[in-house]
Parts: sequence; C-alpha cells; structure tokens
Amino acid sequence: MNAIRTHIEELVEEELAPEGLLFADGFDECIVGIHWEAFNHETCVIYDRDKMLKKLMEDDMSYEDALEYFDFNIAGGYVGKHTPIYCEFFTDDTE
Repeated sequence: MNAIRTHIEELVEEELAPEGLLFADGFDECIVGIHWEAFNHETCVIYDRDKMLKKLMEDDMSYEDALEYFDFNIAGGYVGKHTPIYCEFFTDDTE
C-alpha cells in the first residue's frame, strides 16, 4: 500500500464513507486523487488510465491487449456506489 492510498483511506474513514472506498487491486501507484461526493456521484478513488495501461504492459501485454483488458475488466465493471473513476490526462503536446 502506498502513501497516497493510506492518506485517502484515513480521510474517508474519518469523514465520509463509513462503508469504505473501493480500490483497483494492484494499481495503488496509479492513484491520482479522490473525487468527493457531488452531483449524485459518491466519493471514489481516481486512477490515471495511462499509468494503469503501462502497468498492464509490464506484465507482458501488448498495448492492444492491455487496452482491451482495461476496458472490459477494469473500467467496464461497476462494483458499487464507490466504484473508482479512471481518467485520461492530456497535455499541450497530446495529439
């Protein structure tokens, strides 16, 4: 467990979700933040999609296989009201 995950768990335990948050197993280093409850969406953990794809490719998956696995098995799964959010970040040099 990394420091960001520990910090998020402590924040939420004290203030928001007594039932706890949901985390994507094995992707703690891909956590980028937390979404606080707003607009009918519960508090949840936010992950960097590209970091997750890179981690999957470290396990000998091609980019295409990693993307398919991510889309179907991770992002495509609803596991409750605290289901994580997966974000893609863009920079000025993004094509």
